[in-house]
Amino acid sequence: MTDRSLADWLAYLEQLHPSAIDMGLDRVRAVSARLGLTRPAPLVVTVTGTNGKGSTCAFIVSLLRSQGLKVGSYSSPHLLRYNERVQLSGCQASDRELCEAFAAVEAARGDISLTYFEMGTLAAFWLFERAQLDAAVLEVGLGGRLDAVNIVDADLAVITNIGLDHADWLGDTRESVAYEKAGILRAGKSALCGDLDAPAPLLEQAKSLRVPLLLRGRDFDLAVDPLAWHWRGIGPAGEPLELHGLPLLSLPVENAALALQAYASLGLPWDSVILSTALQQTRVTGRLDSRQISWRGRKVSLLLDVGHNPHAASYLARRIEQRPIGGRRLAVFGLLADKDLDGVLDALRTSIADWAVAPLPTPRTQSATQLSAALLERGAPVSEYASIEQALDAQCAKAEPDDEVLVFGSFYCVAAALEWLEQQAEESGDGDAR
Repeated sequence: MTDRSLADWLAYLEQLHPSAIDMGLDRVRAVSARLGLTRPAPLVVTVTGTNGKGSTCAFIVSLLRSQGLKVGSYSSPHLLRYNERVQLSGCQASDRELCEAFAAVEAARGDISLTYFEMGTLAAFWLFERAQLDAAVLEVGLGGRLDAVNIVDADLAVITNIGLDHADWLGDTRESVAYEKAGILRAGKSALCGDLDAPAPLLEQAKSLRVPLLLRGRDFDLAVDPLAWHWRGIGPAGEPLELHGLPLLSLPVENAALALQAYASLGLPWDSVILSTALQQTRVTGRLDSRQISWRGRKVSLLLDVGHNPHAASYLARRIEQRPIGGRRLAVFGLLADKDLDGVLDALRTSIADWAVAPLPTPRTQSATQLSAALLERGAPVSEYASIEQALDAQCAKAEPDDEVLVFGSFYCVAAALEWLEQQAEESGDGDAR
């Protein structure tokens, strides 16, 4: 088993369990016990939410690492390489490390069947324990209560926001989603919520478990002006803390504010310059990811974003309205079949002048015909293409110097765009399409 390549392991994991998603913790806990896993790190922060988990985790990791801490992080999904999911001190886990971890989990599981995500979660935890980390930041894959990450009792639980997504698993109301996400709370352990209107089930669960729950708008908050943003929050003893004149960020400042409160709650050193620098240096590929590329001898502006539900699309619409361009926005768009197409399109319809739609490279995709029909109903100009790459070529050909090509709608869509960008960089000799 140790002779398998990472690609071999991933192909094996994909067919290991009869269903891709099988919510529940009993099987994961049993294998974790067989592996002798105890805790990924002395300090553990778990992050869930409908949107913003990735950037919130990235901000928290940056803030912790700014203090010289050895930090591991686990996230999903990945864009180009599985290794992106497991980070050790700012570096992706190597193929060799992941193969060793998968082999260890495979040897321990025996006759217990695990999903792809469950195997990956246990492999990450196995690597974290051996890396002797100071802290681990864990992103929940789906929901919270029954997600494999939730076998760990976190010192701090972070909930970014609560919207509608994955209705088949989490229900079709904010209250049902909140109930599932509240499952990461632990009795007596601190928690944060960045949603300005936290649903009752979350508040009730926090009260029942006697969880000190800090809420955005009450205990911490932010204000943004054209040149800077400002933060207020509280320290571990309830003392007021403030940061003013922070430089604006490419990633959502709401998630940076949540990460700052998470950091403040841990009682670590507070140096405004160090913390501000850590936030400014945080980057997440595919999230409000602005790039300039050379395409067939001319410059084209791109913006990549993995927003794939109405909440994320509404946020994306607000952000692009705040950064006007001289020309038009031309979209390259693909979406999975289980997503709220109408909600996504309604949020962004007026922000985009021209649409290019294509199927995603997965059986779960919506067809280009379905996407096109929904846009035509809204009176939007749209063209269909056989692939995201072809749609990108078409929109780059249309783009004038002041235009911007917006690529969004799914991780699959952005991943295809990133592969296309690598090809463009190789062909142009730039080496880096940024």
